[in-house]
Parts: sequence; C-alpha cells; structure tokens
Amino acid sequence: MAMTLAETIRVELGGRSYDVIVGAGLLDQIADLAGPFLKSYATRPVPIVADVNARDHHGPRIEASLAKAGFEAVWYDVPSGEASKSWSGLEKLTDWLLSLGVTRSDHVFALGGGVVGDLVGFACAILKRGCGFVQLPTTLLSQVDSSVGGKTAINTAAGKNMIGAFHQPSLVLADMDTLTTLPDREMRAGYAEVIKYGLLGDREFFDWLEANGAQVLTRAHKPLQHAIATSIRAKARIVSEDERETSGARALLNLGHTFGHALEAETGFSDRLLHGEAVALGMVLAARFSARRGEISRDDAARAAQAIGTTGLPSQINQLGLTCDGARLVDHMRHDKKMEGTGTLPFLLLKGLGEAYMARDVALDDVAEFLDEELA
Repeated sequence: MAMTLAETIRVELGGRSYDVIVGAGLLDQIADLAGPFLKSYATRPVPIVADVNARDHHGPRIEASLAKAGFEAVWYDVPSGEASKSWSGLEKLTDWLLSLGVTRSDHVFALGGGVVGDLVGFACAILKRGCGFVQLPTTLLSQVDSSVGGKTAINTAAGKNMIGAFHQPSLVLADMDTLTTLPDREMRAGYAEVIKYGLLGDREFFDWLEANGAQVLTRAHKPLQHAIATSIRAKARIVSEDERETSGARALLNLGHTFGHALEAETGFSDRLLHGEAVALGMVLAARFSARRGEISRDDAARAAQAIGTTGLPSQINQLGLTCDGARLVDHMRHDKKMEGTGTLPFLLLKGLGEAYMARDVALDDVAEFLDEELA
C-alpha cells in the first residue's frame, strides 16, 4: 500500500496554539520537526523522559536524529504503569529536571504513553512555574487522546488524576511507526478512544469505523492514519472551543469515563482492566443506560456494543468477573471529579449514534439498579 504524507493539525489556542503532526517516521526527523524547541540545548544535552519500553524500542532513532544535528540526549526512565503517576514519581522527576538546570525557556521531551505524557506535562507545569514540553506519544490511546489538549495529572489515594493542571504542549509528534511494537491489547485499548469520537459527535466517522475498524487495528497505513487524524481533529476542535472544560463542549470527551472510572477503581487501576478497555465498556453502558431512559433505541445501543465488542474490547460487564454490586460501583462514582457541589453527578449519555449530551437529571439510585441488572 502506498505511503501517505504526514498530516499537520493545528490546535488553535491563541498564543498557546501548537501543531500535532501525524505520520510515519517522525521520530527519525525529530531534530528537524522539533528544531525550534532544541535551540537552547546547543551546549547541553536534551532531556527526554521515557517509558522504559518506549526508550528500548524508539530511543536509538531519536538519538540518531539528534546526533546528526549536533545534539545529545540525556534520558530519564519511567517504569511502565499507572504507579509512576504518583507524588513520589513527580518528586523524583522534578528533582532530576532541576539538577539539569532546566529553565522556563527550555522544553522537556516526553516519550511514551499517557502515563509519561501526564507526568511530564504536570512536572513542566509546575517546574519554575512552567516550562515547555513536547509530546512524543507511542500508544494509540495517547496519540488520539491524552497527548492533545493539555490535561496533565498524577494519581493519589483519593483517585486517578486528582492532582493536576492544564498545561499545553508546544508540539505533538504522533509517529505511527511506534504502534508497530504496541501489543494488540494496547492497540485495542487505544481504539476505544477512536470510536469514542464517532459516538460522541460524528455519525459518519462511526459508520466508517464499523466498516474499517479491523484494518485500523491491523495497522494498515491509510486507515490507521485516517483514524488517528480524524480523532485528533475532533479533539482539537473541542479543545479550541473549551480548553478548560468550562462551557460543556470538552466534557463530551468524557463519554464512557464515568462508568469506566468506576470499573477501573473496582479493579484497582490495574492491568486487569486497561483504561481504554474501561472506557469501551463505559460507552456500552452509557448507550444501554440511554436506551433504558428511552433516549436511543435498543437497536442503536446494541449496534454501539457490537462495534466495540467485535474488536475484542469488553462489551459486557459480567465479562470482568466482579463480585461487587451496583451500589459499590456508584460509590466509586461519588469521587468523580465531575461531581458537583449540589451532590449531583453529570452523565454523558446518547441521544443517538454520533450525538452525545450531558444529562444532569440522573439519579444515582437508578444507576445502581441499572448496574445490578448488567452484573446479573
């Protein structure tokens, strides 16, 4: 299949606007593509914070590109997994950056998935009250979701992503070649975020994914690039309109997350249920709950579940082998960041395939009863 050219998508945020470049071989061109953000490193090494596995796979390509342009890399390895997004992980990283003499005009490079991107982004948001960073996402989930939009955070005992800041990157390089080493399970988990963009606001894209999703998952170049670029364009539009999730537009990106985060909490935020898998099942539950409320047809809810389930993502909550009841899952939801001062929790539900909306009239007792039915 013929290779397609890289695509550049602009995230319009006034003076903080930046480009997201999608294509193959981007890390081999990093010295050229990220040139403006390397200028301050003429006499000292470029700090790159990397997931240990991502560095093993892709570090040599980055080092070769930098060396050709006269730069040297200095690496900070982050263990894989959510446990790295912690207070201690943040402290160690910021101490390392300070020991290098990173200044507010410097840029730190983040190579890896959402864990590394979130950790580095938050560290750069608070280091000397803010320095720059460049995202080099190496998973499908981070390429289409977490690397774009400026949400950065760490996890605490109170929950996931409870401490963080909005801090936009200066550049995102979504190199599709990094996905060739991604395990199939991680690829499917990222695909959940891709199909989310179709379900929340683009019926045509949802239809296209029904027909072409299998090719995306096998990493066929043209379908994969189309899926990634379309997802990023959707997110860029929403972020440009509602950067800090104040008008409601950006909240639509949380489709599936309220149910999903509860499932993640119940499974201990572990490899038992990856974030993308939780979001996938959360979207199915949101569709079924919407049908239960009479807002979409049961056929449409079944279609959403099938589009997700046929990829190998979970589409039935009883597949997880949970021993809890609906009330326990709802208790996890009470810690959701979206919980309002009135004690109500907004839910992202569907009026149709490709049409998500925020419901503020959802009774948590009703949610618990619905979940009990799903768990049975």
